[in-house]
Amino acid sequence: MHHVISTTWGPTDTTRASLPFIFASTALSAGDSVMIMLFHDSVTIAVEGCYEKMIPVGPAPAFEEVFANKNAEIIVCKPCAEARGISESTLVENCRFGGMKDFHDHLSREEAKAVTF
Repeated sequence: MHHVISTTWGPTDTTRASLPFIFASTALSAGDSVMIMLFHDSVTIAVEGCYEKMIPVGPAPAFEEVFANKNAEIIVCKPCAEARGISESTLVENCRFGGMKDFHDHLSREEAKAVTF
């Protein structure tokens, strides 16, 4: 199964920001693939050095294991990032800029399931 995850939560609410990554980690552990699309405030999570400083209340964070997993693709909304002064060169490895076409392409896959946070 392929999970297409979208989120807008970032460092302003670290617990909510961690939930898509915890779900993604669970799906990856089950052998599924995931794509996380970061919109709005969540684009800052993908900036090198950011997620390491984010400590959610309650659940253990799963940022690092998702960013490092070869079956996870993290796409950062280019307009959202550029509006915040973020360039693609500052992103964590395994992340790239993209947009709604990428999101639509992943959702159009026959085995895709949408998950929104």
